[in-house]
Amino acid sequence: MKIILTQEVSGLGAPGDIVEVKDGYGRNYLLPQGFAITWTKGAEKQVTVIRRARQAREIRGVEHANEVKATLEGLKTVSLGARSGAGGRLFGSVTPADVVGAIRAAGGPSIDRRRLDLPAHIKSVGAYSVGVKLHPEVTARFTLNVTPSK
Repeated sequence: MKIILTQEVSGLGAPGDIVEVKDGYGRNYLLPQGFAITWTKGAEKQVTVIRRARQAREIRGVEHANEVKATLEGLKTVSLGARSGAGGRLFGSVTPADVVGAIRAAGGPSIDRRRLDLPAHIKSVGAYSVGVKLHPEVTARFTLNVTPSK
């Protein structure tokens, strides 16, 4: 089965890639989840639109990835206020979207939330080391301070 990926699927490809997969995998998982659309000549024309959007978000090379890494690691503190109980335990957990918002609030660059490497589910107040995979060769690390909000 020939499909066009609309989202990044690990081990398969990036948005806009035309790939050949087994019929059951495409029909039962990729298409219902919205990760792909079926390939047609008309849909192939949409690939250029998908690729253009991907290039706007994407890190353009190793040099650009190193610039973004220096910016991220240059941030003194990335703090995130979250509602918590008396013992420092959060009501819920910190999501990658919350972390991206905290980076933007601290004056950092905009990052795709799927590139974040959170250590585990963040469910308590404290300092956490967070990684960002900017390029296959470049990974940035910074410290996220989760504080109780008022």
